[in-house]
Amino acid sequence: MGMGASPLGSSGGGNAPPGNEKKKKGKAGTGGPVTEEAQICCGCRFPLLVALLQLLLGIAIAGVAFLMLAISSSLLARETPHWAGIILCLVALLGFVLFCITRVPDERATVQFVTKLLYFLFCTIGLVISVLVIAFQCHHYALTNSFLCKEMGEDCTCTLDPEDPIARTFTYSGVADCSAIVSTLPMYNLLQIVLNLAQAIVCLVGAFMLWKHRYQVFFAGLQTGSPSAQQWQKV
Repeated sequence: MGMGASPLGSSGGGNAPPGNEKKKKGKAGTGGPVTEEAQICCGCRFPLLVALLQLLLGIAIAGVAFLMLAISSSLLARETPHWAGIILCLVALLGFVLFCITRVPDERATVQFVTKLLYFLFCTIGLVISVLVIAFQCHHYALTNSFLCKEMGEDCTCTLDPEDPIARTFTYSGVADCSAIVSTLPMYNLLQIVLNLAQAIVCLVGAFMLWKHRYQVFFAGLQTGSPSAQQWQKV
């Protein structure tokens, strides 16, 4: 009886200790929260840089437009696109709001969804506005480079062909020196083209990144690891 009891007491080929299963479960369980945290960080950090660039470029566009308006009060709104800079600053502020809201882990939150949708639409509108401003500024840049101006009292009268009696005449009030129209105004037009081109690129990047984060980041049905851990690989 003594020899029969010893193999049962010294058996080493049984099941593994329950501690190993706990360690495996612990390692498998840590993958889920880390992946979810990485997704949240990937989704909440991108509007910050885009919104900051939009704000700086919007302020620069509005500032240059007001400098253009200081040359002559008779310049039209399409020639001084301060309205575009103000609109793009509002888009940037919405981007900052989105950066704060997207820190909420729940992707199905109504406020977060509406803010993302509005930011995507406003980035698209900002892109269209920047393209329109570029078109107007290119037209006025080519026009002012062909001007032949002369001073008439406190006004500056410009025309494309002074020998043509029916040629269109442009009168700029409050301009004592016509060199501001011939040299300074085309320089501002060229600067507006560069700033709005950069703003259009930034708005396009913001809309694309938001669309990619919303529709191209998803979970496919690829299961890895232990079936009990329910780990899903992000592709």
